[in-house]
Amino acid sequence: MRWLGSIVKPAFAAVFGYGVVANASNLLDLTSQKWTLSSSPLNISVRGKVPSHVHLDLLEAQVIGDPYFGLNDFNLRWVVWNDWNYTARIDGLQQSNTTNTFLLFNGLDTFANISFCEEHVAYTDNQFRQYFFNVTDILTRCNGTSKPELRILFPSVPAAGERIANLPGQETWPRYVQILFELSNRHFVRKQQSDFGWDWGPGFVPTGVWQKAWIVQLEPQEIHVRNTLVDIYRQGQLPNLRPDQRQNWVLNASIDVVGVVPSGSSMTYAVVDAAGQTVSSGTLPNVTNAGDVITGTTILDQAAYKLWWPTGLGEQPLYTVTIDIISPSSAILASVSKRTGFRTIVLYQGVVTDDELALGVAPGNHWHFEINGNPFYVKGSNFIPPDAFWPRVTPGRIRQLFTAVVDGNQNMLRVWSSGAYSPDFMYDLADEMGILLWSEFQFGDSLYPVDLDFLENCRLEANYQVRRVNHHPSLAVWAGGNELENLELFLVNYSAPEQYERYRDEYETLFIKTLLPAVFGNSHSMTYMPSSTNQGYASLNFSNAIPIVERYNNVEPGHIYGNTDYYNYKADQAFNLSAYPVGRLSSEFGFHSMPSVASWRNVLPSEELHFNSTTVMLRNHHPPARGLNTSNLFNSSIGQGEMTLAVERYYPIPNKTDPVANFSAWIFATQVFQADFYRSQIQFYRAGSGFPERQLGSLYWQLNDIWQAPTWSSIEHEGRWKVLHNVAKDIYQPVILAPLWNLTSGILKLYTVSDLWTETRGTVTLGWIDWSGNYLPLQGFSSGPGSNGTATPLGPQNVSFEVGGLNNSLLATVNVTDLFLPANVTQQQQSSQVVNDARNALFVATLTATGTPVNTNATKTYTHTSYWTPTPLGKAKLVDPGLSVRYDPAGDQFVVVARTGVSVWTWLSAGPQDEDVVVNFDNNGFLLLRGEVKTVKYTALGLGKEGWRKRVTVGSIWNNTLSA
Repeated sequence: MRWLGSIVKPAFAAVFGYGVVANASNLLDLTSQKWTLSSSPLNISVRGKVPSHVHLDLLEAQVIGDPYFGLNDFNLRWVVWNDWNYTARIDGLQQSNTTNTFLLFNGLDTFANISFCEEHVAYTDNQFRQYFFNVTDILTRCNGTSKPELRILFPSVPAAGERIANLPGQETWPRYVQILFELSNRHFVRKQQSDFGWDWGPGFVPTGVWQKAWIVQLEPQEIHVRNTLVDIYRQGQLPNLRPDQRQNWVLNASIDVVGVVPSGSSMTYAVVDAAGQTVSSGTLPNVTNAGDVITGTTILDQAAYKLWWPTGLGEQPLYTVTIDIISPSSAILASVSKRTGFRTIVLYQGVVTDDELALGVAPGNHWHFEINGNPFYVKGSNFIPPDAFWPRVTPGRIRQLFTAVVDGNQNMLRVWSSGAYSPDFMYDLADEMGILLWSEFQFGDSLYPVDLDFLENCRLEANYQVRRVNHHPSLAVWAGGNELENLELFLVNYSAPEQYERYRDEYETLFIKTLLPAVFGNSHSMTYMPSSTNQGYASLNFSNAIPIVERYNNVEPGHIYGNTDYYNYKADQAFNLSAYPVGRLSSEFGFHSMPSVASWRNVLPSEELHFNSTTVMLRNHHPPARGLNTSNLFNSSIGQGEMTLAVERYYPIPNKTDPVANFSAWIFATQVFQADFYRSQIQFYRAGSGFPERQLGSLYWQLNDIWQAPTWSSIEHEGRWKVLHNVAKDIYQPVILAPLWNLTSGILKLYTVSDLWTETRGTVTLGWIDWSGNYLPLQGFSSGPGSNGTATPLGPQNVSFEVGGLNNSLLATVNVTDLFLPANVTQQQQSSQVVNDARNALFVATLTATGTPVNTNATKTYTHTSYWTPTPLGKAKLVDPGLSVRYDPAGDQFVVVARTGVSVWTWLSAGPQDEDVVVNFDNNGFLLLRGEVKTVKYTALGLGKEGWRKRVTVGSIWNNTLSA
């Protein structure tokens, strides 16, 4: 990353972090020191690193094997139940009578006993806080030691958590409330909660100096920047409320320092665009100097700045804001450069107005996002930690995932809490790529203590994190934590209703009275909500010290509030639309599937490559009901059984003679069910943009994997797209077809749905075909309002349509019950009726439309194909589609053809001998009609053996049952 700005660097200045120039006499990056990791009781002493985790350094020294292999998440528990020392003899220190020396840590995971020159410095207990300590006097007492020793003892986190839990008078909670995964007492520890295990991940509980650290040496009048807040908002803007888009921008800059900012210091600023041109500069008026924090504010002309938009809604112009701290003698004490963008983003929860009621919006409150004053449809997924060990998560890894997000037509990621706060480079990439990050404080699936020490610890954590990331235009919202109101308070009411008021008040103490001021006290530009899923606020009044009053379950019948999540592992209800929740936005929903054989080979011995092998089953951490039945937690047969029942109910059952091929076929079938289920839900939620609920967002669970296991992800740990990611990409296109079938009435309704902001017009061709690809002479279409339908006896029907911005349009209605009698009707019962065979019918619709993309004047043609079957594919009379695939070197693409029938879930993959090739195809899991030729581009994440492109294979759901 390059530093921008016209600053003369003073002598001894050093570049620190992203765009910070600090006037420090000596700045030692502790990454460059020689570290030792040791445990005396275990007689282990190996080379250590900073940043790192104990597991990673033990792996590097070959003391342990790959933590991800086999059942090492259990076999390596001895690591987490022991204490570990990181020790370094510090080179490069300066010692003089005027030098002040500080230790500065951006992340210690988690409990850390720090000593310097064999003297105790501090004991820390929060993975997510920045710590700095003055060790000047300790260094003076080192008696001239040339290489003073820095030692950091990391006690066992589970052991420390157990000690805290057993303190006299320690808080307890009703039964079932504190969701247990693998290791207990996580709610007492300010650490990544999923480190204790989760239903999609292992419980390694890593420890170590997990982020960068420094020794800072300052002479008198010198300071060192440790954190910076940049808040850009519209004049008059308040959090959670719609700002006036006509107002100028306010630039508020606040810099946290090590040392003391001299009295009488001032601040200057410069805003530079991507071309290096200065847009605005000057002195920040209204400076407030608290010694360790200095703040200034100014007004910027709104006409001078281009707006930042999420991907698909516009461009992402970025600017560099440089802030200088100027001494009374006009010297530059420190300088900070932050890359930012100009936008407003609000999670709007206002009351549905009378005018909106007249337009058919259901009464209640809104719950949708608005960017630069415009409502938009949120399309995305949930992001979990991409690795159990954050020090090995690189910008390249995140860019790979984010590229898949953009390629998948997603504009937002919910960065799930109970992981870790996103690193700066993750926000930087999101800023560049136009991905909004719904961010959360790291609490989830538990209630938490409310003693004063714990609350203060959390307050300092939140204050640091809000200030650190607030300048990023990709930051979309702050939530207090995961599933707190819809799950934790629900479980309190379930198991101890007489104590509900007490625990609700404790919940508010932490998540409203402690975390809310950390957001509102630092940011005019961010919305805050206390829980990821909620019914919205009942009132918002900034005349009160705590402006928000939550609604909870104080709802009016017939009104719609808040967002929803949905998990139903009963396969027979997967496609029952009446079971899906109706709300303003869906923030979580899903079902698990298996990763590919290629992923499994990285962590399993060959003899375990089958569906119900011991390791495969034990890596399935899916509990049945999120804690309601604790006797079944981590009963791995439950998760495996749910996937098995789903496949058996809906799809041809794999029965291949080769065990690995059969394993692969079962894997594919679980991925198809997952994708099918998500498609059904996403198209239901998207169609809701035109229904009374005015539903404006869907974020499926989950985008990525933390390891190789049965999980809810759409992208495997190695970067391979599952079937789901391809289907989500398809159904997240701007203009789509959405067939919605009412299980009770038997009525199929076909909608076109648009998330564009202006009207779209086009034509849909729809009809019934058999599995050989012939059109069927089926009647029963009823065209939607305003459509103009024409049909031929043996051909498709053409329907023209218009659909408004962020809306749907009904295209056709089909009474499926009238078209197909039940399959068990006998020949005698049929009498003279014409009975159509539902097993040999497929409803296919193709859309071609013209619309105007958001924030452009040009028109664009949109196409989309959707299909629906009146019977599960496992009962359908599938035929061999006669698939073939060849590589076209001229176009650097693959050509796929179905010669003899219809192919559903058409799937391209690298050949069996090329499993080391991670290749994602731009279109996969698609429908291919007889005679249709499709060209498919691809992205290879790593090169494999020579000629792998010629060995790419193609199959479909039909191939899944073949014995070969």
